[in-house]
Amino acid sequence: MDSFGRQHNYLRISLTEKCNLRCQYCMPEEGVQLTPKSELLTTQEIITLARLFVKEGVDKIRLTGGEPLIRPDVVDIVGELYKLEGLKTIAVTTNGINLTRLLPRLKEAGLNAINISLDTLVPAKFEFIVRRKGFHKVMEGIHKATELGYHPVKVNCVVMRGFNEDEVLDFVGFTKDLPLDVRFIEYMPFDGNKWNFKKMVSYKEMLDTIKQRWPELEKLPCETSSTAKSYKVPHFQGQISFITSMSEHFCGSCNRLRITADGNLKVCLFGNSEVSLRDHLRSGASEEELIQIIGAAVGRKKKQHAEPALMSFPLCQDALQNSPNSKRWGHTFSHLLTLRASLPKQNGKASMKNKFTGHIFLPGSHPEKQWHIATGILQTQLRGYSVFQKDPSSTFDKKCLDASVGQVPVDCQSKEACSGSEFHNRDSGSCTRVPRASDNLTHTDEEGRATMVDVGGKPDSRRSAVAGAVVLLGEKAFGMVKQNQVKKGDVLAVAQIAGIQGAKLTSQLIPLCHNIPLYHVEVSLSLDEARHAVVIRSSCHTWGRTGVEMEALTAASLAALTVYDMCKAVTHDIIIQELKLISKTASYRSPFAQLLGLETSAETPCLQHCLTLSAHLNSGATYPC
Repeated sequence: MDSFGRQHNYLRISLTEKCNLRCQYCMPEEGVQLTPKSELLTTQEIITLARLFVKEGVDKIRLTGGEPLIRPDVVDIVGELYKLEGLKTIAVTTNGINLTRLLPRLKEAGLNAINISLDTLVPAKFEFIVRRKGFHKVMEGIHKATELGYHPVKVNCVVMRGFNEDEVLDFVGFTKDLPLDVRFIEYMPFDGNKWNFKKMVSYKEMLDTIKQRWPELEKLPCETSSTAKSYKVPHFQGQISFITSMSEHFCGSCNRLRITADGNLKVCLFGNSEVSLRDHLRSGASEEELIQIIGAAVGRKKKQHAEPALMSFPLCQDALQNSPNSKRWGHTFSHLLTLRASLPKQNGKASMKNKFTGHIFLPGSHPEKQWHIATGILQTQLRGYSVFQKDPSSTFDKKCLDASVGQVPVDCQSKEACSGSEFHNRDSGSCTRVPRASDNLTHTDEEGRATMVDVGGKPDSRRSAVAGAVVLLGEKAFGMVKQNQVKKGDVLAVAQIAGIQGAKLTSQLIPLCHNIPLYHVEVSLSLDEARHAVVIRSSCHTWGRTGVEMEALTAASLAALTVYDMCKAVTHDIIIQELKLISKTASYRSPFAQLLGLETSAETPCLQHCLTLSAHLNSGATYPC
């Protein structure tokens, strides 16, 4: 028991640091530096420590990794754990790749609970996320577990914006005919995944989406120490749960301890504090001494884990949990995270400078004020303006921005500005006309600052765009792509998924693009034998007030870059060329065309519409007034 009265009866033991997948949110593509085998816990050391914890009240042990099922003696470890008196549950968390082969033996040895990680139900996307093949093996493992009587089989799904948040409803549907507990896990920060609020989807956002499809969704009761909030669609065999690690942490009821593969005891997943049980064990510490060491570590456990930047602000937590537009907040926090990193400490006196304007910003000394300032900065920047105020003592005039844009030398110390975009030169006494950036650029305002184009006055229309790119691979890489022999997987399938995902994320990647609801995206890749090239075509379609050429170009670009990334180990002589917009169309329903069932196209001459209309009228067709 710790100093806050929490009884710890759940121990997680990592059997290995190794993994046979490279999930993008978990591990870098090149893997991680592994601990020498001699420094890892042996089978006997694992059982010795497990016996000690069980003796002190632990009744559930979960085997993790890495990927625990790649450890050769995993079945033997389960068998030895099963012999420990007082241990009620032996569980394993696995990626499922080896599950079908090992599960019958594991069940016989005493394994009685399974968690299987699966973040997508789309095979090509699976390959993209985990950077390996194996989707069908995981699905076989899930079905094998249900056949052997595991009920429920828990399926862990880390939900990431831009990757798989569009599959939440499909995962709920997965529970209709199978005894599964699909557990939606909020994207969490680890060293290898470069935490970014933009990727997080809060459980309330997911819950709202699910309730729109299944309003009859029922909340299920849960144990005090449970990390999951569970729900069930009536008449479905399975259920769903949410692991709210970020938006609503469950530190107050935490009953978990963990031992790493190299024998370190961690009392908190997010904490950096570790105690090496391996070293004490190998130095001959007695059972009583080990119990004292473990007790001291548990006694130092903090009330709650350290939170990522900005999550310590109550307003930030409230926005994630209760905002009517959680998705927008998710995108917003990525910008706030950058701002927060540059805010001085509470008592610091350092000021911030806008890199673009040179204006000085002096933040307040209180966190609450810093939050409101940061929020104001973000809201204003989203409208295309800068709110960084200049130093009151400075003689810098803000209209010098126009001069820098117009490339006309102007004395920036002068405050005698003429009207409009003319500036007074102190030496000559004359005013110089400075061209406004907005005279030539549509995405700048009258003072030359970046701004989004207002499309509110445009009519809705059906819009489409087609873009293309060519990736010259060279003979060797081309042959491997053609034969699907590239080690990273199916290049064409993964690049296709990347292109589609890229189109949907265009407004996040290109700052001044509008967030457009696409109703169809298509990315095709074909092989050009003559040039040893991959030819990419992307098309995007929407019904709205602005075009989708940027979405089509982004799709083609990311598909091309993905081909490059997957083939770069074969050759560095890859060339991406011919990235271009091939066509762009916009058509709307005019009153006459709507009456006749025709469409007016921005690329069709008016004469053609007149001739078409005339042909319809001359045919003798009648139309209601």
